[in-house]
Amino acid sequence: MILSNNLIQKTQYEIIGIKEDASHEEIRKAYRSSILNYHPDKLQTTSETPKPENKFLEVQRAWEILADPRSRALYDNELRTLRQDTVTAEDIQLEDLSVEDGDSCFELYYHCRCGDYFSVDSSELVEMGCLFTRNGSKISIQTPESLAASVILPCGSCSLKVRLLIDGNTTLETQLPNS
Repeated sequence: MILSNNLIQKTQYEIIGIKEDASHEEIRKAYRSSILNYHPDKLQTTSETPKPENKFLEVQRAWEILADPRSRALYDNELRTLRQDTVTAEDIQLEDLSVEDGDSCFELYYHCRCGDYFSVDSSELVEMGCLFTRNGSKISIQTPESLAASVILPCGSCSLKVRLLIDGNTTLETQLPNS
């Protein structure tokens, strides 16, 4: 995931569902699988489900970039530049965050020195592939393939940003009421 203009965006690798160091053959296999899964003619949609054409087109675009060695190298360079350009005030861990329970999800937040806060809600982390389980006042968070991940969080008021470092498997003690 990368942050651009305060929005979290999936990388082309994440769209296809592969690691950034994947071989051309791994990219090709993942592309073929994804394109079949999201082909509009194969999926039955209802008015409540998102249109598969969008995901299908995202997969097509990712393949166009990653299949060609030259365009992939340019894309990888652009990703490195974007990641380096993001200057953060500090690195924080999940354990540094406070948790606020919501109806359908919960919000994780960290106070900024300006008085506002940096925040991310569980639905955004689920979009990134994190899995959550809740057992009483404990929330366990697991990243895809139990690998470490990071997310840049902007402050709600000022220009400061923090980098949230997420270990592969983390359990948070919360003040949430038992379910």
